[in-house]
This record gives sequence, C-alpha cells and structure tokens, in this order.
Amino acid sequence: MVAIDLGSNTIRFIEFDGERWGKSFEKIVRTAEGLYETGVIGEKAINRIIDAINEAGTQIDLSEQSIAGYTTAAMRLANNSTAVLQRIKEETGISFAIIDAQKEAALTLNAVHIRLSKLGITPSSFILADIGGGSTELIRYENGAVQSESINMGIVTLSESSIGSNLLEEKISQFKCKVSESLSTKIAETLVLTAGTPTTIAAYLNGMDYQNYDPDKINGTLLRLEDCFRVYDELLAMDEVTRTRYVGVGRENLIMAGILMVTAIYEASGHEEALIIDDGLREGIALEYFKLH
Repeated sequence: MVAIDLGSNTIRFIEFDGERWGKSFEKIVRTAEGLYETGVIGEKAINRIIDAINEAGTQIDLSEQSIAGYTTAAMRLANNSTAVLQRIKEETGISFAIIDAQKEAALTLNAVHIRLSKLGITPSSFILADIGGGSTELIRYENGAVQSESINMGIVTLSESSIGSNLLEEKISQFKCKVSESLSTKIAETLVLTAGTPTTIAAYLNGMDYQNYDPDKINGTLLRLEDCFRVYDELLAMDEVTRTRYVGVGRENLIMAGILMVTAIYEASGHEEALIIDDGLREGIALEYFKLH
C-alpha cells in the first residue's frame, strides 16, 4: 500500500507492506500559501499538489496499490477544501480524507512511539511536538496516558502573517506563550521533535543537504538548543540559492520562522536538548491501514 500525507507545506508518500518500508517521495507544495489572507486554498497550490502527485506516480506505483491519503490543517481551515479535494481526485484519481487534530496527533504519536522502541528508547514520559505548515501538534505521553493539543500556528501561516512587517518576533512570542499554556508545569523526561524543520536542522548538522537526506541517520539524533540557534545564524547568513540547497525549494524563508518555533518549544518546555524522529503522520497512516485491514 501507499500512505500519503498532504500537509500544509509538504506532500509525503511512502510504500509499506505491513513489515517493511518501501519507496518514499516528498515534495513541497505549500498547500497553505495565502490561506491566512484569503481563507481558501489557491489555484497555484492546487496545481502544485496535482503536479506533485503526478511526479510521485513516476517513482511509486499509485495505480496497482491500495492508497490511504489523509490531509490536515490547511484543508481543515480552508473554505473551499471540499471543491479542492474533488478536483484533485478528478485529475489524479487520489482521494484524501480530512482528519481532525486529535486523529493527526494519535497517528503521529503511534509512528514515533514505534520508532523510539526500535531505537531502544523507552522514556516513561515525553512531549512530542510536530510543527506543520498550518498547525503545531503538542502531545504529552506519560506512562501510557496521552494528552494532545493543536495550536493553529505553523511555519507557513506564521510566516505569511508576518510578511511586510516586524511581526515575526511578536508572533514567535505568541506561539511560545501558547506552547507554555498547553504544557503542564511538570517537565517531561524527554522532548521529541518530528516534522520538516527539526529534521532539516539535524540533517544540516550531519552534513546533509536536501537532496541527500537520509532518515536512518536522523532518527534518534540528539539536538541541542544551542545548535538550533547556530544553524539559524548560519542559514540566515547564506544567500537564497545556498540556503535552498540545504532546506529545499519553497522553504528558503519558511525555515527561518520554523527554527524560531522550534527554539520556542525548547524554552517553553524547559528542555536544552531533544530527540529527533523522522517518522510522522505519513508512517502513522500506513501503520493504521494494516491495523484496520
């Protein structure tokens, strides 16, 4: 089967046979571009999604395998999501179901939990933060009990709401306050980060660029807060072409807001280091599929 996660910034595909992971593909599509201002998914974003699905089909068999496709914050927020998903289905044959924040968190947590176990990491309590393009999911796991909360601030929506002004610092401060309010005063044993921004930071520190990214070398990486600030400074000093090499086309400017969001999570949660896990919603979708079938 093929699991597809159509996020607010990236669309991600992966093959899974119930035991082994197969081919994967991802593309930055910026689904949430313009959503903050217009309330709708724009024509350019729709075309990027369709093009990305067609490109994925040249690398992964999308015609002979079962497909489970879910989509998240951008489609939850957009006024035209029903029409957009219908058009995507008509032009590609792929159907997507919009899932709520609670299911998104549960699927992501399951994938991360399984990856941690495979790495031999079994913290009794941890905070899992998943920074997406349109929202941030915060999940507290403690001795089997789970609490989750979704914050409607992601790297795309936060960046766009700060364009042409000096609002970014203020928006990051607001985000940090929301994270603090969402987390209880008790500090969890471990902070776990997933999604594109923390994995990009870890990849950069491991000498990888966007084209030679290797998730196996990222899973289990221990990332210090001070290194996040260093990467921010180094990327900021680069010209846009060089920065694109490390962060991918379409993320040249978004990544800067993303790193500040990551550092805000460290500070709000009281941690100086975090475990980085590449597995996320995409893998959670695949795992759920075999649980249900």
